[in-house]
Amino acid sequence: MSFANLVLIGVALFAILGAVGAFTIAFRRSREAEVADPTAGVSDETRQADRSLEGVSVVLAEEAISEEPVEEEAETEEPSGEEEPEPVAAAVQLTEAQRVVEVSPEEAGVTRRQFFNRALTATFGSFLALLAVDSLAFFWPRLTGGFGADIDAGEITEVAKQVFTPDGAVLLLFIPEARAYIVPAPPGPAPQFEGKNVELAGLMALWQRCVHLGCRVPWCGPSQGFECPCHGSKYSYVGEYFAGPAPRNLDRFVVEERDGRFIIRTGTIIQTPRASELVVEYPQGPSCIGAVEV
Repeated sequence: MSFANLVLIGVALFAILGAVGAFTIAFRRSREAEVADPTAGVSDETRQADRSLEGVSVVLAEEAISEEPVEEEAETEEPSGEEEPEPVAAAVQLTEAQRVVEVSPEEAGVTRRQFFNRALTATFGSFLALLAVDSLAFFWPRLTGGFGADIDAGEITEVAKQVFTPDGAVLLLFIPEARAYIVPAPPGPAPQFEGKNVELAGLMALWQRCVHLGCRVPWCGPSQGFECPCHGSKYSYVGEYFAGPAPRNLDRFVVEERDGRFIIRTGTIIQTPRASELVVEYPQGPSCIGAVEV
């Protein structure tokens, strides 16, 4: 694993730890707010006034009607023709008392501030966690199955029968899971491939990806080589660079034998520079793409 991959993995782990720490701090603060004394900050006078008003009921107060005696008027006095005013009704005076009722954290529930703090923390933490998981999935190869893992191409003898033909023609075997072509190894010495564990039983596994801009490189039967239709890079059947803007040979995978089976280690990619001379004859026929302007 390269240094850049290790740095990215470290950044992802740091982001996860940061999200967990932020969530823990927010949760602890919200719990402290829940168990806090609801009467904190209330003055002693207010507490005493609250306790003194316990059991206060509505007080009715009647305004006393004037108790001065009314002198009887002479019977001989003639009525003035005006009606006497009606007596004033008793006035009702209401006294309102406020009481502070203590509620438990279970009864109070979650406040608006606590809700938004937790929601924001959970959203931010989820975003960082997803980012970290995506980073690990991109830079960390698969451990089981699929590209990036060890792919079983089959029995070595069966694979060889599909590649080598009696008339000497080259028939490629494409392994979709490995995204690789299994091709014959160079018949003669090839210093650029020696000591790299890219050859097994006279076979090699080439990555289908063009080293120029990543296009899929198809096989050209007439020329007995690989020709990229995107920008015209050409390679021999063993993946050696021949023409075009490609900077090097086709990349290839490390291969090994396990219980007589051909294993392609797609997690280990080998790069080789251009060779001064081709170790195999190419082209052996007309091109499939012709001249391509780059």
